Amino acid sequence: MEALFAALEGTALAQTLRGSRWLYAAVNAAHIFAIALLIGSVVPLNLRLLGVWRGISREAVVRVLAPVAASGLILALLTGPLLFSVRAQEYSGVGFLQLKLTFIALGALSALAACRAHGFLLADAPPARLAGHAILSTVCWLGALVCGRLIAFAGD
Repeated sequence: MEALFAALEGTALAQTLRGSRWLYAAVNAAHIFAIALLIGSVVPLNLRLLGVWRGISREAVVRVLAPVAASGLILALLTGPLLFSVRAQEYSGVGFLQLKLTFIALGALSALAACRAHGFLLADAPPARLAGHAILSTVCWLGALVCGRLIAFAGD
């Protein structure tokens, strides 16, 4: 596995990112923007699923915020590996990265499972099921956020 990570660090793209302060900064900023889109839409969506803002229909909130969250996730999934490639050997051994990836996988699978079981708008989902999903989703995405931030401090 170490050879794979060394090869990843040796790719032209990883070398270019490592050598270009501004390109790396742009990819990093795009990753932060992606996280803002994801967390900024998932938290209010989950609060609505938990019963906050009952005056706004659940379907309206889902219709607006779910695509924003999905866009943030897609952008994060595109930029994250680019950031990883710069120091793949070092990052691969960081427990926080492994935990972050677990949270991301659980959060994404949970959302897909909820949509598969109850449709995109979650129209027929019972309140208890929605509450369970909202709690799991919030824990996963906030956990991924915190672990992602802690990666920078793992070597200290």
